[in-house]
Amino acid sequence: MKKNGPNSQNESAGASGKQAAGTGNQAVLTISDNLAVTLENIKRELGSSPDLKIRKFQIGSAKPFWAAAVYMDGMVNTAAVDEFILEALMENPEDAAEEMPREPQDRLGLVLARGLELGEIAIRDNWDDMMLSLLSGNTIILLDGCSKAIEGGTKGGAWRTVSEPSSQIVIRGPKDSFVESLITNIALIRRRIKSPKLWVEFMKFGTVTNTDVALLYMKDRADRKVLDQVKFRLSKIDIEAVLESSYIEQLIQDKVFTPFPTVFNTERPDVAAANLLEGRIVLIVDGTPFVLIMPTVLAQFLQSTDDYSLQFDIATLMRLVRYVSLIILLLGPSVFIALTTFHYEMVPTPMLISLLAQRENVPFPAAIEAIIMEAAFEILREAGIRMPRAVGQTVSVVGALILGMAVVEAGIITPVMVIVVALTGIASFAIPSYNLAVAGRIVRFGFMIAASMFGFYGITLGLIVLIAHVNSLQSFGTPYLAPFSPFSVRGQKDTVVRVPMFLVNLRPNKLGHMNDNDKSGKDKGTSDSGKDGQTGA
Repeated sequence: MKKNGPNSQNESAGASGKQAAGTGNQAVLTISDNLAVTLENIKRELGSSPDLKIRKFQIGSAKPFWAAAVYMDGMVNTAAVDEFILEALMENPEDAAEEMPREPQDRLGLVLARGLELGEIAIRDNWDDMMLSLLSGNTIILLDGCSKAIEGGTKGGAWRTVSEPSSQIVIRGPKDSFVESLITNIALIRRRIKSPKLWVEFMKFGTVTNTDVALLYMKDRADRKVLDQVKFRLSKIDIEAVLESSYIEQLIQDKVFTPFPTVFNTERPDVAAANLLEGRIVLIVDGTPFVLIMPTVLAQFLQSTDDYSLQFDIATLMRLVRYVSLIILLLGPSVFIALTTFHYEMVPTPMLISLLAQRENVPFPAAIEAIIMEAAFEILREAGIRMPRAVGQTVSVVGALILGMAVVEAGIITPVMVIVVALTGIASFAIPSYNLAVAGRIVRFGFMIAASMFGFYGITLGLIVLIAHVNSLQSFGTPYLAPFSPFSVRGQKDTVVRVPMFLVNLRPNKLGHMNDNDKSGKDKGTSDSGKDGQTGA
């Protein structure tokens, strides 16, 4: 039998392999039984990228044949490649060499049975599947004389370690957060829910990026209609690239033209686990630490993990503070504009005299003042976020102080307006969800314009429009204002008020299968008493 060297062009190479090598990317590439042709096609397809690593070696001693391990540098666990693939296949014990089959296609079975020590092995006979596996961090093993490839699970490389959450910080509670690794994020949830009822489904999105996405749900708790609707919307996604979970969020949300988020996102594994126990569905996207949770309601964005670590009375007080903060965020500047422009008779006389004295040298009306200060505050906020962390917070605080003092001394803005704008900005930071805070800041400008034109009448009209709009929203069939509209008595146990933990023992009737007979308390603390927005809706 004629032996092939690592660079030999065997005359018996498959015609498809020759065609692929001759026409390049214009032809449909296949895995050739000629090792040199297949390696050349891989190099050509990847443009001879410097991070493409090819290690050729011989298997066997008495009847050796050539093989190659192909992987992308930086995306594999190098120790696993060296120890469990290269070292395992190159040891060449004499008894295994004598058993080496004569037929080239039979070599594949011997390598799988005797050679590899990896736990994750697959056979690839399609070129596109092989390349996708290679670019996903696996190692491809090619055997001379075989028209199939072996995929070895060696995904690795540098990943950010599990650390404390950066955007959802709590005083008491777990300090771990999701990372950019899909498998790691799934493991963080499984550590909390050790149940075979936790099902995981994998899928890919992006015709170019081929981003891995995992769909998690509790088989016995998730609403089948909601699950089917989520899968249907995911199946309709047609996009070239998915680089972050927000790409999918914007493609599957119920309404596009609304500032209010209808899909919840979190970087905390305990929040995701609690939502799964409530019957919600979790979507994890590879490459981002923020997972999506569906369906959601408005009350979920005003709850924090701390609510379930504190006593129920303290947690209720903190929630009331957040609801008041939302009202101040929406209506604070507009109410001040309406009072000082149209309804000054409602202001006590001593305060009115003080306000008029402050406005004596100010050239702008109250509405223009508010818009100028709110715009300046938004610029300072954005600058503080984008600047380096070491100086960002200092610049934003000092900049706000200096700007406030300067505009007052220059006679451009009244001191009371600075106080109102500052209080509004602080109220936005009291809302746990960044998405809801941004929505509130956007809606706030609409109320300011309405108040400057019609006073409290304009604010009332704006509230009617806002409530009607929010009430029309749904999140995968769940009313956005539930359990307020439609009203649910049982749902009030974990919305504005958080009842004691021993009273919370039922699954939410809008988000999962209700179990009215479960009075044993075995689900206590895992149903309505979830974390970060586990409402009883």
